[in-house]
Amino acid sequence: MIGRWISRVIMWLSGWHIHPTVPEGYERSVMLAVPHTSNWDLVYARAAFSLLRVPVRFTIKKEWLRPPFGWLLKPLGAIGIDRTPKNPGEPRPSMVEAMADLFAQHQGPLVVLITPEGTRSKVTQWKSGFYHVAKMANVPITLGYLDYAKKEAGVGAIVHLTDDFESDMRKIMDFYRGKTARFPGQFSLDERFA
Repeated sequence: MIGRWISRVIMWLSGWHIHPTVPEGYERSVMLAVPHTSNWDLVYARAAFSLLRVPVRFTIKKEWLRPPFGWLLKPLGAIGIDRTPKNPGEPRPSMVEAMADLFAQHQGPLVVLITPEGTRSKVTQWKSGFYHVAKMANVPITLGYLDYAKKEAGVGAIVHLTDDFESDMRKIMDFYRGKTARFPGQFSLDERFA
């Protein structure tokens, strides 16, 4: 309750508004948060998702969820990643495998938030781990966004993945084309698919 009240105040004071509709089927998905060029992105995105009642989670090493940090991080949506081998002598699972495994461990709603740029600095090739997590977990990719030119935040579309990586990535780039970052010079679509 208090989280939504604080979120309303943040958005009102800053002049932002929320795109009011969320596409059906987002409840089990990998949610992209794009563009990401500023620490303010997290503030506006968390406020928007709170107001939209989209319970996004973000991944963190499971060790960070112990007290005292866990007391703060869990309510913010942190979910622990465990890359310990399932059986002694087996190799450690990759980050993609560990994140995809979260969907097997949580049978109910699970929306995992990822910033595919991987940094606030300009990159011309996004990290593709988000795509492989969604593919491995057999869940769609939901397109969360911030548009600083319009001062609008929301969830725009859901991409159900096919077996054509390039085509799927082009759909994602097409959606984010025209979205304005806080620092436009630091944002780029993935040039391989733009």
